Amino acid sequence: MYVGSAPVCSPSPCNCVPDQLMARALSRDHRYHVTSTSSSITSFFYIYICFIETTVHNIKGCDELGAPTFLLSFTVQRYLWTRRRTLGVTKMHLAVAIFASALVLTLALDNGLMRTPPMGWLAWERYRCDIDCERDPKNCISENLFKDMADRLSEDGWRELGYVYVNIDDCWSSMERDKQGRLQADPKRFPGGIANLARYMHDRGLKLGIYGDMGTHTCGGYPGTNLDQIETDAQTFADWGVDMLKLDGCYSNESVQAEGYPRMSKALNATGRRIAYSCSWPAYQGGLPPKVNYTQLGEICNLWRNYGDIQDSWDSVLSISDWFFKNQDIVGPAAGPGKWNDPDMLIIGNFGLSTDQSRSQMALWAIMAAPLFMSNDLRTISSGARAILQNKAIIRISQDPMGVQGKRLLKDKCGIDVYWRPLSDNGSALVFFSRRNDMPYRYQISLSKLNYTTGLYKMYEVFMGKVGTVEDTSEFTVSVNPSGVVMLYVFPPVKHRQFHGNAKLHGPAHFHHHDLDNAIPPGFL
Repeated sequence: MYVGSAPVCSPSPCNCVPDQLMARALSRDHRYHVTSTSSSITSFFYIYICFIETTVHNIKGCDELGAPTFLLSFTVQRYLWTRRRTLGVTKMHLAVAIFASALVLTLALDNGLMRTPPMGWLAWERYRCDIDCERDPKNCISENLFKDMADRLSEDGWRELGYVYVNIDDCWSSMERDKQGRLQADPKRFPGGIANLARYMHDRGLKLGIYGDMGTHTCGGYPGTNLDQIETDAQTFADWGVDMLKLDGCYSNESVQAEGYPRMSKALNATGRRIAYSCSWPAYQGGLPPKVNYTQLGEICNLWRNYGDIQDSWDSVLSISDWFFKNQDIVGPAAGPGKWNDPDMLIIGNFGLSTDQSRSQMALWAIMAAPLFMSNDLRTISSGARAILQNKAIIRISQDPMGVQGKRLLKDKCGIDVYWRPLSDNGSALVFFSRRNDMPYRYQISLSKLNYTTGLYKMYEVFMGKVGTVEDTSEFTVSVNPSGVVMLYVFPPVKHRQFHGNAKLHGPAHFHHHDLDNAIPPGFL
């Protein structure tokens, strides 16, 4: 449904400069790039206009322009109508443009965003609705908190790894709308306003997310978005320069949500600003069909919450991951580039998880192709937690461009689960997770038992950084700590070679090395 950035007029047989009318229609806050699901149609119209300009005026040279789908459809119609005489545009041209541009509008929310799972920081789990800035000035929901986190993301290596969203959650607004009926930030805690905070993020190469609620009130009791306020709120967020909206569902009902969530999607698209859209809708409907229509969700939302809120505890992490893998055949196919299942925040670096459990959450979220939104204190985070969250190999797996959600392959009676995710370039990821609570468990298996094809495989253990090789039929051993994981990046098989003996991955990932180069392939990390 969503699409990645690409030049629209190129490659094409013509290179033209759209006239001032087209340029004006496209001159918004961003240079949009039309891409994929409906990109073939939208690109067609740019080429179509290029063709008219080139054949009539023999104009050469083309800017790399793009537009959101709704803007393109309007622009094509207006452009052809305005220049119908100078270009020799016939009624047939107009009819084709109007029909096809209307068709584009029906395809999907074509905002081109989140082609890989989004990454960033979100306030809720760690900071909740702490609004007492006199008692707790460092941790209350205020512009200072979000500026602090932005500074850490931009200065401590997070941004370069992909952690670019800084997301406000509930309790940011005033208890009343302004005289024009618009939402407004609490004047004491956000004296500079949201627009100023958005500029602060953008100046640091980051993006600002904000929270709303499709109901009379937010979950914290602040003003929600009623049906007659959807367009106003969408435009307000766009005017502020917001990059993402999380829309909750407290204080509403099924009929309001069924109308409101799709309408907000259209309203955001209609602002002319690309705003990623996170929908909590399915979580309020039990997360499963028939109440939840995952095809529809993929057409209106960039990501969606399927299940309850995460808490700072291992039991919470486990219950959420178990729900997703139990229902993997239902929710998994719905995910992909631009549309993601969201099992909620990473709580790594807080109080409730051990080191092994933190690694487990990171690994399982990467297997699920889940959004990676941390909710922690980046000002005081430990070096161990930071190492887990900044692990380049896991981030590479998480951000794999294929965007396929992984699945649980088996749940062994010994207490070991095996998870798998296919990756681009014929790679894959494996996770061995221990449900045991007694001691490390040595688990033995072969790749052939996991339906890998014949060949000699190179494997990289992502937490220990060790590389080894194993033949598909040879047994290898992994030693998994209680509630911990061993995670492997499995490279495509090389030319098949016979050798004997078992490979082992245990302790600090000791391998039996064979005659294959055991270095990480160039460009892997």
